[in-house]
Amino acid sequence: MPTTKSYLNKVMHDRKSVRKYEANFKIPQSDLEELLIEATTAPSSSNLQPWRFLVIQDEAVKKELRLIANNQEQIETASAIIAVLGDTAMYNNVEKIYTKNFELGFMDEATKNMMIENSLKLYPNLPKEILKNIATFDAGLISMQIMLLAKDMGYDTVTMGGFNKEAFAKRFELTDNLVPIVLIAVGKAAAPAYGSSRLVLNDIAKFI
Repeated sequence: MPTTKSYLNKVMHDRKSVRKYEANFKIPQSDLEELLIEATTAPSSSNLQPWRFLVIQDEAVKKELRLIANNQEQIETASAIIAVLGDTAMYNNVEKIYTKNFELGFMDEATKNMMIENSLKLYPNLPKEILKNIATFDAGLISMQIMLLAKDMGYDTVTMGGFNKEAFAKRFELTDNLVPIVLIAVGKAAAPAYGSSRLVLNDIAKFI
């Protein structure tokens, strides 16, 4: 077993939840776009990719959002806030997704047709709460990738689940199928993040 830490391991340990940001630092639009494109390599249920993003950079809008998000300072001082949303109607893209998989040679036509048929039988008939749970789980996967990729690009992040989701949905006129899940502040740290301990393995894992 290698004794040296991998580059990924270093990024994982370097990433901390930063709450103090340089307010005048602005991330280039191209970097934010690259960040989200790369993050979409995350896995998702049936590859339906239910994540949607609202990237908030406008200073006036961030001031409004701060009131919705329990007056958290980083909402206003971070370069951008990435709102990760879950689409409970993710199945509407099933034909587009699997047709592209077929065209790229990732599967044969019979598999494509089977996956489309099975997905359209299953997902539209699931209760809204289950669809929300699926979208929330998948949004968690991509949110972690966003934070690790941001650190790799030289930026800092913090996730925020503590915000008024109903007020957020109303302010940004979200359709009923879009569920606000988490806010991710992205920017340049103005102060070091606090360190944090972890429970020991014996407290959280059992090998049988």
